[in-house]
Amino acid sequence: MKFVVSSTELLSRLQTVSRVISSKSTIPALLNFLFEIQGETLTTTASDLETTMRAQLQLNNVDGEGKIAIEAKRLTDILKEFPEQPLIFQINQESFAVDIISDNGKFSIMGQNGDEYPTLQGLDEANTTTIVMPGAALLKGITKTLFATADDELRPVMNGISLIVNEQSATFAASDAHKLVRFRNNAVSSPKEASFILPKKPADTLKNILAKEAEDITLKFDDKNAHFTLSNYEMICRLVEGPYPNYEAIIPTNNPNRLTINRMDLVNTLKRVSVFANQASNLVKLELKSDHVVVSAQDIDFSISAYEKISAQYEGEEMSIGFKSAFLIQILTAITTENVVIQMSDPSRSGIIVPLERESETEDELMLLMPMMIND
Repeated sequence: MKFVVSSTELLSRLQTVSRVISSKSTIPALLNFLFEIQGETLTTTASDLETTMRAQLQLNNVDGEGKIAIEAKRLTDILKEFPEQPLIFQINQESFAVDIISDNGKFSIMGQNGDEYPTLQGLDEANTTTIVMPGAALLKGITKTLFATADDELRPVMNGISLIVNEQSATFAASDAHKLVRFRNNAVSSPKEASFILPKKPADTLKNILAKEAEDITLKFDDKNAHFTLSNYEMICRLVEGPYPNYEAIIPTNNPNRLTINRMDLVNTLKRVSVFANQASNLVKLELKSDHVVVSAQDIDFSISAYEKISAQYEGEEMSIGFKSAFLIQILTAITTENVVIQMSDPSRSGIIVPLERESETEDELMLLMPMMIND
């Protein structure tokens, strides 16, 4: 088997699919890429059994068909050192010897039998939901929610993004029990209601490749696996099993106190003031007045404190509420509009943070943050 491929194009594909490889894998085959030639298409595969990625590359100069597994780290290390040039891969399918021939030299490595590479479990066709959506819509849903996922060994359902689709919308949600994000897109729909929980690692991998995706993507999923088809990539991942908590039940609906404020003014103030917060609690206090808010923090152990006043519009009873500054900054950074509204009922209940101006008529974005107790 022999083929010619661009060094930079191959490296780009391999670096993308290699994101799913686990260096701690106890299965030697999973430290390899699987190369498959069919016709003039080269398909490269990487997997950790939970998540599998494939990339396709069209070739012009191919002799023979077949498959071989090649050590992932060594191959990417080699390709990183080549300038853009065509490389010839000559593969002996009996001895699994691989020669990589460049303009000025030859590099020989040993591959492995491609037939020994783990095979993938397919979807249950009778129980599969199929959705076609713009790549940008999936990217935005993941980007808006991924930061709020948990790292909870006892509740694995919290370690992923919940996606619920129906005839009206697609709703992405994530929570770590301190913060909650709900992002709804009314331009994406499904002929039937269905849901799944996308684990954090494949979500992060998708986030990276969707940024370059201009086409629609096809999403198919059943009770156990999801299959994402992009223009040059495919990803199959095992889903988190179990029901996602009913997050709608914890979103307070009666929030008469409203703070309208410039988002970046608040972010920059929080970054300055939180330097003086207690490192264990990271607590900042917001004192809400009719035309401004005072952001303050202190660490009694080191006798340090800071406060800063920001102009804002506040409707409601004057009050003070505490938040973990790192979480509040994360939420405000995930919102992209100029101004935000923080809706509250009282200092002991969650604050709801929403954009003042909606980015799109088809999108609805809500962030929730649990308060912290203030010791005055």
